[in-house]
Formats: sequence, structure tokens, C-alpha cells
Amino acid sequence: MINHVVMFKLREFETPELKEEALNEFESKLLALKKHIPELKYIEVGKHHLLDSPSYDLCLISHFDSLDDLDVYRVHPEHKKVIEFVNKIVSDRAAVDYEF
Repeated sequence: MINHVVMFKLREFETPELKEEALNEFESKLLALKKHIPELKYIEVGKHHLLDSPSYDLCLISHFDSLDDLDVYRVHPEHKKVIEFVNKIVSDRAAVDYEF
């Protein structure tokens, strides 16, 4: 199995409410991928408990049977739609993939 872990830092928003709205929409879009991508075996999304954090704002944890399945996920049209959204709201991203 491959564990795909990604952390996202959102860009600055005009108000905390707008940032929270963006985080909620981001979480929903990520979780919806499970119903569209069969190679995605598990998905978990966690938002930082502090809305105004100097650290990352959201963490994605997902599992795949193989690196090939992870590659299918990366180029899937539904995932690409999420990436378009991410590019609008994210200022920084860190990722690690490892076998477990």
C-alpha cells in the first residue's frame, strides 16, 4: 500500500470567514474524489484546529494499492478539477508518498 500525505497552506483571505469557507469547500471537493476514483482506497482530510495558524491549514491522507494507482489518481479528470481549485486558494504545499 502507498500512503499519500499532502499538507496545504492557504493564501491570505480578506476575512477569517472567507478562509473557513474555502477550507470547507476544499475538504468537500477532496472527499468527493472517493466516489469518482476507484483506485483511491481511503481518504481522510483534516483541517488545522486553528484557523489562523502559522503552520499548514489542511492535511490530506490517502491510500492506494500501488504507485501505479497513485499515478492514475494524479491524472484523473476529477482530481484535475480539484487541482484547479487548489491553485486558486493554496500558497504552499508539501507531500510525501511512502509504502506501508
